[in-house]
Amino acid sequence: MPSRPKIQSINPATEELLAEFEPHTEAEVERALGEARRAFRSWRSSSFAERSTLMRAAAVDLRREKARLAGIVTAEMGKPIVEAEAEVEKCAWGLEYYAENAERFLAPEPRASTARESYVQFTPLGTVLAVMPWNFPLWQVFRFAAPALMAGNTAVLKHASNVPQCARAVEEVFRAAGFPEGTFRTLLVGGSAVASIIADPRVAAVTLTGSEAAGGDVAARAGAACKKTVLELGGSDPFIVLEDADLAAAAATAVRARYQNTGQSCIAAKRFVVVERVFEEFQASFLEGVRALRVGDPRDRQTLIGPMARDDLRGALEDQVRRSLAQGARVLAGGQRRAGRGYFFEPTVVTGVRPDMAVASEEVFGPVAALLPVRDALEAVRVANASPYGLGSSLWTSDL
Repeated sequence: MPSRPKIQSINPATEELLAEFEPHTEAEVERALGEARRAFRSWRSSSFAERSTLMRAAAVDLRREKARLAGIVTAEMGKPIVEAEAEVEKCAWGLEYYAENAERFLAPEPRASTARESYVQFTPLGTVLAVMPWNFPLWQVFRFAAPALMAGNTAVLKHASNVPQCARAVEEVFRAAGFPEGTFRTLLVGGSAVASIIADPRVAAVTLTGSEAAGGDVAARAGAACKKTVLELGGSDPFIVLEDADLAAAAATAVRARYQNTGQSCIAAKRFVVVERVFEEFQASFLEGVRALRVGDPRDRQTLIGPMARDDLRGALEDQVRRSLAQGARVLAGGQRRAGRGYFFEPTVVTGVRPDMAVASEEVFGPVAALLPVRDALEAVRVANASPYGLGSSLWTSDL
């Protein structure tokens, strides 16, 4: 029988192999799902006070271990250390938020009816499978786990395969806080194992943050089994700048909004839709800010742009830029990978972009900004809406 490939943790800044893990066997997955199901039988009956106490303990542990956990994030997926520390803090805040508010959120809701008493009651589903991405390897998991666990569910995690140390660290946080065994389990498995886990009758629901293709597959499999799903499938947020905007403030914010997490964020601004009358001025200010971004070792507290998380992702980004240039766009800054070790890609500004070009019509997951000139506010809205993607948008004007 052929051996299964190991799950590797590779430092994207140095290309060093940090660790290797044997993927969980079918028997180990079976055991984990059994533990989660058994834990649910008692966890569902625990009080909100009991759950809240444990959740707050986990938040304390996160803050106590902030330096260590942030170091794992930085080493494993290249997030600049200052941003990694902020991610850990955000996770602790998220746990405290649901510890404080879950009981109120889940209180029965009275409904008017002809019956003596009618209300909507919220009850736990069971074990929830989370398929989570690498770009916010702690936050994406804790923002799912906190409300799920506070609602009385148990959870199993299938994390992105390039962040196994982060995946293990999350389970360790819940275990150290005193959560009952099996309440939260990490499964070190490849993507091919997800289908059978979804189909398992002990899994009651599925959530995924990831690509449209992965989300479609998960939704189809969960739907076939009549299981609830929550999906978040990426974004290409428009950043609209009208002629009466504060251009200095807009440009400064635009740089931060695009290049956070080395541009690897679903909620980052990606398409900068600017009316022609102020396009050149905005472009100049934006370009100045981008050229000031410091690229380098993500462990350095002065670094603002680290490596991309994987080399294949860098290659895909490079291809999007190349295809856009072939369609008539121009590069004002960057546009290529950085020489040397590590999966670095220079902070890039592409101008003269049309909505049909790759950097505007596709989700761009890396440090590339697309600048799209438009005639007026009406065209700006039309161009902003010319995308199948969410997740948000911003409008810069002084006339609201």
